[in-house]
Amino acid sequence: MINVILLGFGNVNSHLYKAFKNSSQATVKQVFNRSKIDLDSSSQSISFTDKISEIEEADVYIIGIPDDAISSFSESLVLRNKLVVHTSGGAAMNVLSKNNRRGIFYPLQTFSKQREVSFKNIPICIEAENASDLEILQKLGETISENVIEISSEERAKLHLAAVFVNNFTNYLYHIGGDILNKEKLSFDLLKPLIQETALKIETLSPKEAQTGPAKRNDVKTIEKHLNLLDDSNYRKVYELFTDALKNNFK
Repeated sequence: MINVILLGFGNVNSHLYKAFKNSSQATVKQVFNRSKIDLDSSSQSISFTDKISEIEEADVYIIGIPDDAISSFSESLVLRNKLVVHTSGGAAMNVLSKNNRRGIFYPLQTFSKQREVSFKNIPICIEAENASDLEILQKLGETISENVIEISSEERAKLHLAAVFVNNFTNYLYHIGGDILNKEKLSFDLLKPLIQETALKIETLSPKEAQTGPAKRNDVKTIEKHLNLLDDSNYRKVYELFTDALKNNFK
């Protein structure tokens, strides 16, 4: 049994907490958070603390806090020579304090507290400074996922960049589409079958092969019509930027 302590209880660690709770080979021994949180009633045996001095002994300590706070927080830990990892996609392993053995445990997924996820197919990207710690993280990852992969900080930075494009930026485009429809009192549900089919196509086609639309076929009249319909200058800039990029890509 691998004992885990979660340091911070944001989106990632709150989901890891639920995943480990359902694992037979890993257990959350303690949760640290600066503000009080409500753990469910079946978790009374899991201790909670808001004091760094009260953090207990464990096999792995998982930091799940904003990127810019990881370095100073890891330095403030009174732990020494323990396996301390963070869950960030964008922060390198070396932002962690040298007071402890350093590593990465990065689940590549979008997390929202109000939505449940299954970790079974979520890639868990791991990194560590030595082979024995890497083995521990491999075993820990395999308790919740079938897809655990060793990735360096440099590779993970590029992976996180790619994830921002396909997730964060795409979701913002959903927001734009929804806002355009909302102004016409039309439901966003009208777009959902299109969104789902677009996602399904890349199971069998490359994104380039799956690309369609007026920019790809250089349909100037449709593009001009769309631009004239956009009264929001920011949305217009986004449309122009994507249209120019697509035109250049499909010359």
